[in-house]
Amino acid sequence: MMGGRTHLVAALLLCAGTAAAAADEQPICADRPGKSTPACTVPAGHWQIETGLADWSLQKAGGERDTSLVLGETTIKYGLTDRSDIEVDVTPWQHTTSRGPGFRESASGIGDINLMMKQELTSPDARLQVTLFPYVKIPTAKHSLGNGKWESGLLVPIDYAIGKSPFSMELTPEVDWVADADGRGHHAAMVQVASVGWQVNAKLSLSAEIWGQWDWDPAGTTRQASADGSVAYLVSNSVQLDAGANFGLNRNTPDVELYAGVSKRF
Repeated sequence: MMGGRTHLVAALLLCAGTAAAAADEQPICADRPGKSTPACTVPAGHWQIETGLADWSLQKAGGERDTSLVLGETTIKYGLTDRSDIEVDVTPWQHTTSRGPGFRESASGIGDINLMMKQELTSPDARLQVTLFPYVKIPTAKHSLGNGKWESGLLVPIDYAIGKSPFSMELTPEVDWVADADGRGHHAAMVQVASVGWQVNAKLSLSAEIWGQWDWDPAGTTRQASADGSVAYLVSNSVQLDAGANFGLNRNTPDVELYAGVSKRF
């Protein structure tokens, strides 16, 4: 009886080790870079940390110049199953400035916290993959950096691998429940992202995307749009470096945004 138990424990340990090794053999799949969100999740029992080393944006309109610098925004993920993970996104420091004729304002501090969960609806090896990705925003930023309101939303990442080619497509429709500008209620907003990815080789990938946002605030609808590009490089199967640039397509969107980051799976 004791020998049977020993054999069972050994078999379980062997299976666990084999599963972990198989996960380690797969290249890391991170939400970075870009605004689109891939359908993949973190392998069961693994941790993954995705950090924006720096993210800087500039917007000029009507004689006003606004800049934003975010350092160290980090998403920490843990794989619950082979098709689901939980995530928390924190921004330890950000700095904004606004200046124009006769005025200059600035603010610094921590940002809001987002709690998220990913649930794959399709097989991870399917050509077409669909995932549900709900989130809740906890208002931890001070009022000069955030709106001080709880918000939530749902993303539906959709990936399609174009057969017999190094190209893929991603769609990320999103519906949000965000605070009114006057702080008295909430309203709906929508985001759409469409991207094309190119796996240049085993380590290097490039992507181009179009991003749009519609915010139906009772005070007036705001529309934003950008054309974006990014590059990702696999240092190893568990480490990825990335960088990207976003370019605003209307006056409501930052003229340019530049960023770089790193992702690591444990």
